Amino acid sequence: MLAGMAGCAQHKTSGVPDSDILKPVSPKQAFDLVQRNKGNPGFVILDVRTPEEYAEGHIEGAVNMDFYHPGFQVELNKLDKTKTYLVYCRTGNRSGQAFELMKEQRFTEVYHMDGGIVSWRKEGLPVVK
Repeated sequence: MLAGMAGCAQHKTSGVPDSDILKPVSPKQAFDLVQRNKGNPGFVILDVRTPEEYAEGHIEGAVNMDFYHPGFQVELNKLDKTKTYLVYCRTGNRSGQAFELMKEQRFTEVYHMDGGIVSWRKEGLPVVK
């Protein structure tokens, strides 16, 4: 029965998960998540590095929202909390803090990529400029 339920969790039909999913993932798990959600408007890759860091290379399709910008928390709170988010930064520090803010702001499904883009690149995973 659990195997059947796990399959359903990947394909939300209501747009709202049965329970909150807020957890860290490895770069390889993040890559799998990105691949499974290609073309899904309810899935957002959130890069919280500076615009300069983002320009040096990012995960394809990622939206840049600078953690250091004074209005970061306000802008974060404006996002659709029912969408699924994968959040990352350079090494995991800023995205870890953003992840905690997203939990506080009651986002329902957020994945934090451990080790950031540095670990992503070490795994040989693709980036775009």
